[in-house]
Amino acid sequence: MEPGQPREVREPGPGAETAVAPRWEEAKTFYDNLSPKKKPKSPKPQNAVTIAVSSRALFRMDEEQRIYTEQGVEEYVRYQLEHENEPFSPGPAFPFVKALEAVNKRLRELYPDSEDVFDIVLMTNNHAQVGVRLINSINHYDLFIERFCMTGGNSPICYLKAYHTNLYLSADAEKVREAIDEGIAAATIFSPSRDVVVSQSQLRVAFDGDAVLFSDESERIVKAHGLDRFFEHEKAHENKPLAQGPLKGFLEALGRLQKKFYSKGLRLECPIRTYLVTARSAASSGARALKTLRSWGLETDEALFLAGAPKGPLLEKIRPHIFFDDQMFHVAGAQEMGTVAAHVPYGVAQTPRRAAAAKQTLGSQ
Repeated sequence: MEPGQPREVREPGPGAETAVAPRWEEAKTFYDNLSPKKKPKSPKPQNAVTIAVSSRALFRMDEEQRIYTEQGVEEYVRYQLEHENEPFSPGPAFPFVKALEAVNKRLRELYPDSEDVFDIVLMTNNHAQVGVRLINSINHYDLFIERFCMTGGNSPICYLKAYHTNLYLSADAEKVREAIDEGIAAATIFSPSRDVVVSQSQLRVAFDGDAVLFSDESERIVKAHGLDRFFEHEKAHENKPLAQGPLKGFLEALGRLQKKFYSKGLRLECPIRTYLVTARSAASSGARALKTLRSWGLETDEALFLAGAPKGPLLEKIRPHIFFDDQMFHVAGAQEMGTVAAHVPYGVAQTPRRAAAAKQTLGSQ
């Protein structure tokens, strides 16, 4: 027998069960120690909170995108193959994904057998040959991303429902609009203008209200009739819940995971914290927003009613991993203050943008 090898485990004879068991455990321990560190088992998609992230959201691929745009797909693939052992730099969604994994670690400590955790899926229309560099990058940063969808140039949108996606983040605004049109919570993610340190132990997610958590009903009234009519409308309908917006389901999923910590007496130490950051005024239109959330059985940990003031300075204090808004000037304001912001292309505020996009498409035909 070679030194260091486990003792031979033979078939037991009658009455030998107690003698063999320790030998089997010794052998099992020996081989377990030889295998690489085990990662947690991937949950079934229907049981998890599925976050689909594009490769350009998770990693910085500016140079690669430039090559693709200027020199075409063949040169792009060649470049990726030549550099496949060089990990990508972290992109705007990277801190968010790391925070999701930190929450998963806590959940698995409290509920070892539960599949009610975040499941991260890498969604990309990259060629499969680029997958090696993506895998190398994921392993380099010790990310737990087991599910990949590489569509070789085709849109990945049709796969989102198959993965039971709760949220889709991409750097491609057109794909995000496709997902929203399919009823999938989605947003275009943007890098901040400067880096800001965010929490390593608590996931922080900030939401705008109208056309994000709620429908765009109120924004339509503002645009059509002005603020005075809006205030009157909100007062008259204070007890009538707003219809749901595209990210209501994602807030609901976050709330479900929060309650798993609350049930263990960890409300104050919960590693998930949510924020409502809205341009609404508390006195004139805030009650309807809060009563709508209550009617859904939902809440946010903090509610900030800014009455039209800029959101960037408050977001700088919150330091969320991601902030969702339907209006690009709020997204830009958040970026300037170092916040990773994501644009939700939903509601009446998108009408001019969609018209311009359609005009550009017609002009290029």
